[in-house]
Amino acid sequence: MIIANTDFIAGKKVKENLGLVRGNTIRAKGLGKDIKAAFRNIAGGKIDEYVDMLSESREEALNEMVEKAEEMSADAVINVRFMTSSVMGSAAEILAYGTAVKLE
Repeated sequence: MIIANTDFIAGKKVKENLGLVRGNTIRAKGLGKDIKAAFRNIAGGKIDEYVDMLSESREEALNEMVEKAEEMSADAVINVRFMTSSVMGSAAEILAYGTAVKLE
């Protein structure tokens, strides 16, 4: 599966637009990691606990999006984007979305 954040694939032509595909996940860190993150927030600097959580979440959302594109027999997903939103204090939703296409 070809994944691109552009509206084309170099050297290929879009034969058919199959529609929107998306994948999402909502994640929260446990209380212990939230406490560690709070201390790092006070001291300043990179908050590894949340970096890891969001990286894992993006990968999970992307994989779910690709699975849905494969179910549609797509060759590629173009215009891929990510969106993040806060659901509650320490939980975040990651959404991956794009356009599933067939290529010539």
